[in-house]
Amino acid sequence: MRPSGRNLSEMRPVSIETGVTKHAEGSCMIRVGDTHVLCTATIEDRVPPFMKGSGLGWVTAEYGMLPRSTTSRMRREATAGKQGGRTVEIQRLIGRSLRAGVDRVALGERQITVDCDVIQADGGTRCAAITGGWVALRLAVNKLIKAGDILSDPLVEPIGAVSCGIYAGQPLVDLDYPEDSEAGVDGNFIMTASGQLIEVQMSAEGATFNRDQMTRLMDLAEAGVRELAEIQRAASSA
Repeated sequence: MRPSGRNLSEMRPVSIETGVTKHAEGSCMIRVGDTHVLCTATIEDRVPPFMKGSGLGWVTAEYGMLPRSTTSRMRREATAGKQGGRTVEIQRLIGRSLRAGVDRVALGERQITVDCDVIQADGGTRCAAITGGWVALRLAVNKLIKAGDILSDPLVEPIGAVSCGIYAGQPLVDLDYPEDSEAGVDGNFIMTASGQLIEVQMSAEGATFNRDQMTRLMDLAEAGVRELAEIQRAASSA
C-alpha cells in the first residue's frame, strides 16, 4: 500500500491553470498533488552569441524553489551569490527537454526562456516543471503564430515528465515526497506524447533493480506521460 493510498499505476491529481501572470507571453500554474510550480515563457528577439546568424531559435530554462516551498525555510540562492549544483542541473534538464520537441528552424532566430518557480514541493518538482513548462512554451508560441511572426508551428508534440520508482518492493508511478524519500529505486522519465524517450535518470537508492523492473517502470512512465499530454493539450487549447 502506498502512503497516499493510490494504486501503483495511479498518478496524483493534475491541474494546469493558464494565463496566471499578466506580462509573460505564456504562463501557467501546474499542480501535481501538493507540488505546485509557476511556469512562465518569455520571447526575446535575440539568441545567445554562439547562435547569432544561424537562423535557428533557442529555448532555455531557469528553475528555482521559493524559501518556504518545503517544510523548513531554505535560504535564497541569490543571498549565497550563486546557484547550487542541484538547481543548475535541473534547469539544464528542463531546457534540453523542451528543446527536444522544438523545430528550431521554424522558430526562427529568437529565444524563449521558460522560468519554473516551485511554490510548493512534495516530490517530482523537475517533472512538474517540464510538464508545465511545455504548456507555457505552447502558449507563447501560439502568440507568435497568431501575430504572423512565424509561418509554421515549431512545436512537434507535447513533452512531459513523470517520476517512477520502486517503493517497498513495488514499482509505482509519480512519487510524492514520502515515497521518493524512501524509494529503493528512483527515476525521472522525460518523453514525448507519442512515447519517444528524451531522457531517463535512474538510480538505485539502496536496492539494485533488474531489467524486468526497469521495463515495468518504463511502461508506467509511458502511460503517465500520455495522461499528462491530454491535460497539456486541454489546458493550452482552452
